[in-house]
Amino acid sequence: MALKNIVGLDHVVVLVRELDAAAENWRRLGFTLSPRGTHSAHLGTGNYTIMLDPDYIELLGVVAETPHNAPSRGFLERRGEGIERAAFTAVDSAAGVEEIKARGYAGIGPIDFGRPVTLPDGGETQAKFRVFQWPVEEAPGALRIFACQHLTPEAVWIPSLQRHANTAKRIARLEILSADPKRDAEHMARLMDREPRPEADGAIRVPSGGERAAFVFVTRDQLAARYPGVSLDGLPAQGAAALVLVAESREQGRRLRAAGSGERGASRLHR
Repeated sequence: MALKNIVGLDHVVVLVRELDAAAENWRRLGFTLSPRGTHSAHLGTGNYTIMLDPDYIELLGVVAETPHNAPSRGFLERRGEGIERAAFTAVDSAAGVEEIKARGYAGIGPIDFGRPVTLPDGGETQAKFRVFQWPVEEAPGALRIFACQHLTPEAVWIPSLQRHANTAKRIARLEILSADPKRDAEHMARLMDREPRPEADGAIRVPSGGERAAFVFVTRDQLAARYPGVSLDGLPAQGAAALVLVAESREQGRRLRAAGSGERGASRLHR
């Protein structure tokens, strides 16, 4: 039976070394970014968000070393910039962490935090979140997962921030490099209580729930065949490799793909 307290993919976390420089790269790709945010002190991180519907992309940077962000700092040291985590939408984080504990996982949380939000009219409000996470070692294909309950969704999904020059609308799928896609897909499916499904090229898809984006586990050869002519140099042996978005305009989508293939720090994400 599927977990009751998660809905589907909520957002992906892209770790970057220099927040402002990364934000400018993504603006050049035609995205509208939120104003820079700073999380609660115990997290020691700052962010920019790219709001879609019903999901979003978070550019995350470490601004102060804390015990909480040690895994993120380790990721940057081992791999460099890229997609580190994927978040599900949590219905109730307190109930959700108890749900995964009952299934034998040492769930972490719930953890409350927030960040100030500058509104389009110049006013300010507070975005508040309550998250829980699976153990750090439970990372299928080296992708960490957690769940995020939005206590103030109106402070995050602001209509003017959801309009993008490249016409991006939502996340279609997250493609994850794996030496053994079947093994890693089955691992992800166990954590979420979902059913893995083979794709035509042998990759394995795990739905995240509802109509939300799916996780697709691929070998390096399968990824290369999906994107002929796109260099895979610099990609890790395993880990999130491509973020596939739905765009309203097919022409804008082609331009996004072409631009993303050459962007340092975003080239893994827009194929």
